[in-house]
Amino acid sequence: MSLFLLIAGTHFLALLSPGPDFFLIARSTLAHGRRVASGVCAGVALANGIYISLALTGFARMSTSSPLFLLLQGAGGLYLLYLGMKFLQTARHNNQQQISASGACAGGWWHHALLGLLSGLLNPKNALFYASLASVLASSRASTGLQILLGLWMFFIVLLWDLFITVLIGHPRWQQGIKKYLPRIEQLCGLLLCLLAVAALLNVLQHLNGG
Repeated sequence: MSLFLLIAGTHFLALLSPGPDFFLIARSTLAHGRRVASGVCAGVALANGIYISLALTGFARMSTSSPLFLLLQGAGGLYLLYLGMKFLQTARHNNQQQISASGACAGGWWHHALLGLLSGLLNPKNALFYASLASVLASSRASTGLQILLGLWMFFIVLLWDLFITVLIGHPRWQQGIKKYLPRIEQLCGLLLCLLAVAALLNVLQHLNGG
């Protein structure tokens, strides 16, 4: 039970820290509404579920300097840069109707679910956390039942927390107050994603040059 509480508590604290997944969910909720944003939540939860499965089987163990992690971080950096540029491009549309129209043509729920899946899979933060989890589980020799319980808990807490974010941000009172600032919010999210992308790519280059 102490191991469960430790891992579950650490996992939830990691969820509270804003990252690429949060910015994608927030932007999708503000620009396209809660229904479409729930697709992002489902995609992010599925990506976490894949990492959880890999961690429980011991496959996800790796170090921050391993070729697999550097490859993942590099791909994640490029993807975050792509998302950031898309956000900045959308922010140029100052008319709310233009933003909504561009979202409607983007593929709806399934398109945003794919964006959430890619964001979750290519998020270096997720990869590092679940790699650390795999090491902890291996050293603690946790029972199969406890590992399954942990896996289910982490998957559903990710999904419920992300859906809660869409409910909170998508509340009508928030929407009415934030609507006129949406282009600025998208611009800020785009800049933050680009900064995260540059940091990830610089870290990969630093390791490659050091090697």
